[in-house]
Amino acid sequence: MLRRDFCRFALLTGGMTSFYRARWADAHTQDEKDFRAVVQDALQRAVSFFDGEVSIEGGYVWAYAEDLSLREGEGKATAQTAWVQPPGTPTVGMAFLDAYRLTKEPICLQAATRTAHALVKGQLLSGGWIYRIEFDPKARTRYRYRKPPAGGEKAFNVSTLDDDTTQSALRFLMEYDRETGMQDEVVHEAVLYALSALLAVQRPNGGFPQGFAEPPDPKEFPDLAASYPADWSRELSKKDYWECYTINDNTHADTVSTLLLAWRIYGHDRYMTAARRAGEFLIKAQMPDPQPAWAQQYDAQMQPCWARKFEPPAITGGESQGVMRTLILLFHETGEKRFLEPIPRALQYLRRSVLPDGNLARFYELKTNRPLFFTRDYQLTYSDADTPTHYAFKVDN
Repeated sequence: MLRRDFCRFALLTGGMTSFYRARWADAHTQDEKDFRAVVQDALQRAVSFFDGEVSIEGGYVWAYAEDLSLREGEGKATAQTAWVQPPGTPTVGMAFLDAYRLTKEPICLQAATRTAHALVKGQLLSGGWIYRIEFDPKARTRYRYRKPPAGGEKAFNVSTLDDDTTQSALRFLMEYDRETGMQDEVVHEAVLYALSALLAVQRPNGGFPQGFAEPPDPKEFPDLAASYPADWSRELSKKDYWECYTINDNTHADTVSTLLLAWRIYGHDRYMTAARRAGEFLIKAQMPDPQPAWAQQYDAQMQPCWARKFEPPAITGGESQGVMRTLILLFHETGEKRFLEPIPRALQYLRRSVLPDGNLARFYELKTNRPLFFTRDYQLTYSDADTPTHYAFKVDN
């Protein structure tokens, strides 16, 4: 099956807009002008095709059959489904918006507008987004969308920060809001609503959960520094892991980047304050010796805990690298050296933990620092001989 996926589309428009940036304004010879016309025509036809024939009300999934008869995101999708999780709808919207910024072609902004409004239709009452948006009226009743038709009080209403889902939607909508001078009231209001919800669910210590439906009770989340549990179960022991403080899959890093963009675009100190608090959380989340790096997720007592059945309480060689990049970003944005202080100890620890093949393990056992893996039937083990293929149990160093 041939597939039209939007990583390719983003590359296509990126290549076209790179040409515009480099040569559009400086096209002097006839050959340059002719080539510019070819690129302009290709861009217009690509945008027209994706916006007019591929999208559902401006929304997109990840991949399509050549005849558009089949659609999929991370899972199967109907003809009335769009995907938010990258590289879905926000990714395509940014491709349109980038193309418009460089070419000023109206068709690019029109497509970006439809995509922005598609995301608004998928915003939950809790303020953010989940992985998919349903446009079929009956399917929409399963979710508590802000825009009708939508479900009632018992409908699904947990926004997710997993896989850059809510964050990517917000970043595209904020960029669109800036480009349109904040004159699209529907989008502008949705952005402010989402940002308010995001600030409201930040925990007292600056951390964020993986998912949220409403602001937390501060009494349930004491402001603590990370510590090791006295013991931990070798079997999955926590089901509602979306309530945990989450670093997994760079969720926290994506949230910080989103808050910093909000501060740059809207200029309100509350967004920078939230980003700083998120950085303070990362400082507190650094584990004590002998493993001064980070876990994927922490419980309310700031101890590493289970998430999915293949994500145990452990020190992570993967997300710890993303944490350090985020701390460096916060230093550059704020000039505050405190954000750099955790990094030297973490680097020394990670260098001591490199595997014989030069990689890092995704998971290191608490206190012993032995690399942890899972078998294909999800039994915790010290051997990497039979790991599932859907997950990276080793990461680049």
